[in-house]
Amino acid sequence: MNDNLNALIITAASIGFFHTLLGPDHYLPFVMISWARKWSGLKTMLITFLCGIGHVGSSVAIGLVGVAMGIVVGKLEFLESVRSQLAAWLLIGFGLAYLAWGLRQAYRNRPHKHLHFHNHQTKHEHDHNHHKEHLHIHGRAGDPNVTPWVLFIIFVFGPCEPLIPILMYPAAQNSVSGMLIVTAVFAATTIATMLAVVAMARRGFHLIELPRLQRFSHAIAGATILLCGLAIQFLGI
Repeated sequence: MNDNLNALIITAASIGFFHTLLGPDHYLPFVMISWARKWSGLKTMLITFLCGIGHVGSSVAIGLVGVAMGIVVGKLEFLESVRSQLAAWLLIGFGLAYLAWGLRQAYRNRPHKHLHFHNHQTKHEHDHNHHKEHLHIHGRAGDPNVTPWVLFIIFVFGPCEPLIPILMYPAAQNSVSGMLIVTAVFAATTIATMLAVVAMARRGFHLIELPRLQRFSHAIAGATILLCGLAIQFLGI
């Protein structure tokens, strides 16, 4: 089975790469939220890596259970399709909620003028916003840091549909080592591609100075995530 296994390894690596690269939901949520929340590079990479593990690991677990129980490919692909629909709706819901929260934050932190009176009836005014002085309150009460957990849950539900048929071939040949190798290659390629694209895109975003849009960064991130979910659900991307 060496020739067939080599072909499967190349196929697994190719599909893992293109499946990830052509699916903006694999990297745009991390890039946009990292930009909006000013995550460090290390934090962004760590969250992306863990979500990638959850993304691939859930499909691997389902595939291995299917192999052990002798479930045919069609039934597993149907299950993955259902998971894909659920993940898309979760992404849509999260994007919509984050967009609404981002617009609320932008409205609350809009610049405005304060008028001050001093001795001898002198007065002056200055532009002002409440973002900096209230950031500690919003961070703890109004904006609990659940975003990484939400992303992880969404990616656990998000399936890797191409993995199932690739996994089934060595299973049909009773090759446990073949299944493990193909799975490892697919997982490593998928996660490595996610990390590489997120790192490059994040660096590009942080090099662009957009001071006027910074107030709307959370709303822009939410809108981008919402569009990703809509594209998956209605365009099949």
